[in-house]
Amino acid sequence: MKYYIITGEASGDLHAANLMKAIKLQDAHAEFRVWGGDLMEKQGAEIVRHYRDLAFMGFVEVLFNLRTILSNITFCKQDLLTWEPDVLILVDYPGFNLRIAKFAHQHKFKVVYYISPQVWAWKKSRVHEIKKHVGKMLVILPFEKDFYSKYKVDVEFVGHPLLDALPVKSNDLEFKKQNGLSEKPIVALLPGSRKQEINKMLSIMLTIVPDFPDYQFVIAGAPSIDNEYYQPFVQKQNVNLVANKTHQLLMHSEAALVTSGTATLETALLEIPEVVCYKGSAISYQIAKRIVDIPFISLVNLIMDKEVVKELIQNDLNYMNLKRELKKILADSPKRSQMLHEFAELKNKLGTGGASTKAAQEIANYLKMNS
Repeated sequence: MKYYIITGEASGDLHAANLMKAIKLQDAHAEFRVWGGDLMEKQGAEIVRHYRDLAFMGFVEVLFNLRTILSNITFCKQDLLTWEPDVLILVDYPGFNLRIAKFAHQHKFKVVYYISPQVWAWKKSRVHEIKKHVGKMLVILPFEKDFYSKYKVDVEFVGHPLLDALPVKSNDLEFKKQNGLSEKPIVALLPGSRKQEINKMLSIMLTIVPDFPDYQFVIAGAPSIDNEYYQPFVQKQNVNLVANKTHQLLMHSEAALVTSGTATLETALLEIPEVVCYKGSAISYQIAKRIVDIPFISLVNLIMDKEVVKELIQNDLNYMNLKRELKKILADSPKRSQMLHEFAELKNKLGTGGASTKAAQEIANYLKMNS
């Protein structure tokens, strides 16, 4: 069969590549044409557009690149008509993918959505679009199944693919030696993946470094950012940088300061106590406050439906609060023990692994029932 897959970012490339691997186990003649990245290409996909050319985030950036975005949408529609896939698989990336879902439905293509847009947080009206244009939703967060079921959407919870992507821990001293680190316990700094975000978050995170002389602070370098960009921060507080090894760095850390996003969940699944940090522009924050309808910003707290990890947001993200909250989760503190206990419960909520295999099977069942 012919599978057309669209994702627009690095995490989507990882999860879509694992899905492709699972599909190939049950369809030896599978052909893939995709919008994605290197990991999908390694699975034998023909790349139409690389995700690095698609990642426009924020109101202003989208506005400046509107012509490119519209051109990509037009091209994608024509490409679908030319290639005529048996199924279109959409992976997150809602601004683009929901437009393509509507077009594909109008042209009688079968549409599966794997990894739901966060419509439960904002733009809940989009659920009606999804119900109309998507044949099958495959969700990775347990509360998403209940959300879609309320609207009579055909939905299945397949578990979280991160459970299958976590590395095996190596020797602590060996990891530190290989990456030029001292033997001190590590506090990992995850400042995000975009330059503007990194600049803002690291400037605040690094203020507390002198207060913890018994620890070494290590920045997790993002794959899309050159190491040179981090050098002024590294030199300013004499901290270290480990690039393109975020999961491995976390596994060898005592605690982490994490910018809000998927990384908050990854950190929890690796059982590393964390403080969640977020600070945007004043205008963006005020807009978000008015349109986002959720009690927390971290996936950890949203899934558990309570405050498991401390969230320092906007003006609450400052030197005093960051220092206090990090102290609470270091060494053998009651807060640290409680957080680790909650992380074990979080893992249970996310299923037993095998999300890619379950998703591939659901896609096969859907195609069989709608052939």
